[in-house]
Amino acid sequence: MAAHQEKKLSEERKHQNMQNGTKASQGQWGRAWEVDWFSLASILFLLMFAPLIVYYFIMSCAQYQCSLTDPLLDLLRGNKHLSDIWNRTPMLTYRAAGIYSLWVTFQVVLYMYIPDFCHKFLPGYVGGVQEGAVTPAGVVNKYEINGLQAWIITHVLWFANASFLHFFSPTIIFDNWIPLLWCANILGYAVSTFAMIKGYFFPTNAKDCKFTGNFFYDYMMGIEFNPRIGKWFDFKLFFNGRPGIVAWTLINLSFAAKQQELYGEVTNSMILVNILQGIYVLDFFWNEAWYLKTIDICHDHFGWYLGWGDCVWLPYLYTLQGLYLVYHPVQLRTAHALGVLVLGLLGYYIFRATNHQKDLFRRTGGSCRIWGRKPEYIECSYTSVDGARYYSKLLTSGFWGWARHFNYTGDLIGSLAYCLACGFEHILPYFYIIYMTILLVHRCLRDEHRCSSKYGKDWKRYTAAVPYRLLPGIF
Repeated sequence: MAAHQEKKLSEERKHQNMQNGTKASQGQWGRAWEVDWFSLASILFLLMFAPLIVYYFIMSCAQYQCSLTDPLLDLLRGNKHLSDIWNRTPMLTYRAAGIYSLWVTFQVVLYMYIPDFCHKFLPGYVGGVQEGAVTPAGVVNKYEINGLQAWIITHVLWFANASFLHFFSPTIIFDNWIPLLWCANILGYAVSTFAMIKGYFFPTNAKDCKFTGNFFYDYMMGIEFNPRIGKWFDFKLFFNGRPGIVAWTLINLSFAAKQQELYGEVTNSMILVNILQGIYVLDFFWNEAWYLKTIDICHDHFGWYLGWGDCVWLPYLYTLQGLYLVYHPVQLRTAHALGVLVLGLLGYYIFRATNHQKDLFRRTGGSCRIWGRKPEYIECSYTSVDGARYYSKLLTSGFWGWARHFNYTGDLIGSLAYCLACGFEHILPYFYIIYMTILLVHRCLRDEHRCSSKYGKDWKRYTAAVPYRLLPGIF
């Protein structure tokens, strides 16, 4: 009888409050309160070396034809000094600063002042004002979902300029690539520092702030859960989605234009990179409302990890395949090109179908069919920091019965396809699959540690039902 009542509560009123004084559960749900030595060492390493890693990759392409070993060999053999490499690096220019300032301002305008209209005429698209997930403090934020609209407007203007307006060259991004890097770094550090100061002195919601007492950890991982200015400017949604991801496809288009300018053609490998990564970007914006339920929005606080990462790491290292193909144009054999295309589409299908199954399950409360069958799931509950009890269900059917993070598996397959499009001459374009593997495995572990603390014994029942994380039978 009690089990029946709990199930009824879960289905009829998902967010019903029940006071609960379990402080341990409250403290463990979300970002860590305590910082162990390994976490601190990792954070110090990233704060010191992540900007240098980005610079090293971009410099290697600009000065060493994308070789990752030649700069080190030059330095070790005494052929070059660090000052020689630095002196050949383009510095910040007024032109780049103007371009970048205009770009960010334009994206802010699209984000803040043009309400979404795409949901009014695109069947199946969810846009406009949407609710996010419940925060650890029990807050439900509202968001203006208009990323697809911003992407469309931006790219219509880009192609209009390339076709007949000719206000600037389509190669403008490549031509100012390193000066723009300095602009991106300035914004990344500025917004991260502002977010930390805001968390201390004027947080949006004080109950959703976390202070560990360790300056470096708090700066890196963030203090505020959802820092906002005014009602609608949400730092996490803006910097996660704009300006970096909107720019992703523009950057690739600029690389393709540069390849055309230098060699008189755009290779099939460059076309594949533009298509496959373009699909990924469009998918992100088509499903931006769904993104509100992901780990970035639901669990991560906003600090340097997201602020600097979205401004610098994402646009500069996620686009290495296109940059590499400017310096090393690759014309793939037909069979190779088709194989890359099929692999990329397969990865996308797994990624999207897996996420669709979870989204369908959530939206219907389990009243749906997955692979033609009624879904199986684990009933569970958790407590927010304000002592409220919430109920949810963990899906164990479809792809989610194969592995606990099978959407990441599809993401990795697609990532591999981007790299394979570049051939096998250099390792640089393969950085993406190496990095994504490390990132997603780490996210699996982070997410599962959080879920274990959040759901307790219910999580143990779930992991017993779905024993593998990414690869069924292996991991």
